[in-house]
Amino acid sequence: MPVLDREEYIEQAYFFQAFRERLIDGMPAQEILSRIGEELLSTTKLPMAISFLATEIKASGVVAPSMSLMSHYFAPFQAFVIARGENETSKFPFDQALLILEREAKYKSESPTSAGLFIYQFETISRNRLGYNDGIASMASDPHFNDDWREYIERLRDRLGDVDFADLIYVRSAYFVAERRRLDDEFHPKFPTLFSEKEGKIARAHRGRDPMYLFKALQRQVGYPEIPRPHRPDAIEDRVAALELRIAQLENRVKLAEGDLHNDFDPAEVLVKPEDTAGIPKGWGRSVDDSNNFK
Repeated sequence: MPVLDREEYIEQAYFFQAFRERLIDGMPAQEILSRIGEELLSTTKLPMAISFLATEIKASGVVAPSMSLMSHYFAPFQAFVIARGENETSKFPFDQALLILEREAKYKSESPTSAGLFIYQFETISRNRLGYNDGIASMASDPHFNDDWREYIERLRDRLGDVDFADLIYVRSAYFVAERRRLDDEFHPKFPTLFSEKEGKIARAHRGRDPMYLFKALQRQVGYPEIPRPHRPDAIEDRVAALELRIAQLENRVKLAEGDLHNDFDPAEVLVKPEDTAGIPKGWGRSVDDSNNFK
């Protein structure tokens, strides 16, 4: 799969944003996919891709399998994130998956670096617990990574847990090479250098610490895209809902109390009649012409 033109990623970012916002508003996914293609730039390939998604979702009800079939357009990492969002047993919400891909497409439409894209995708997998094996395999297939990067990503899967993640960045940085050459002018790194001196310096400072602090530092210092975090439950909304339920209960109690006070409470109004809950309802089986007999 080749790297797409910049206008393709711009339209992808808009598509993922509009898809997410309209789902939140309550629109069905099938209806969104059937209409949104008309809003996109017709000179791009995205409208044709969405037309295929709209056809396939009617049969399967999901988007990820059809995205995987279009590996020449949608990157494997995009299909992987969508598949995790559509998994009913996963706690990873679908709107979160769309927001992640929206920011990734926006980053690709600007001036992306392989290092920045790697950190963004890896943090997405780590923070949302999407699964390292399949996630890293999908990362290695991204067309923005060259052969050196693909080899590094594939090695990463075997070394996670055994080596500090900060060290995995530090030893592949220009900062590591510069430090070694201060001691040995003839030092040559065993593997290709993938990260800049600044990235290596930040990784060196975060050795032995939580990798999430490293991700935040790279976002602040180098300008890497920030991973969207899951929405936290709004305590105020929960309290308002509880108060509304409480008020409704109090209103019912007041009505019952007023009925007892004025001796106009009729228990028949709240009791369920046996004929309404058992047997065949009265009047069933009669023709429409006999409707006058029901009066």
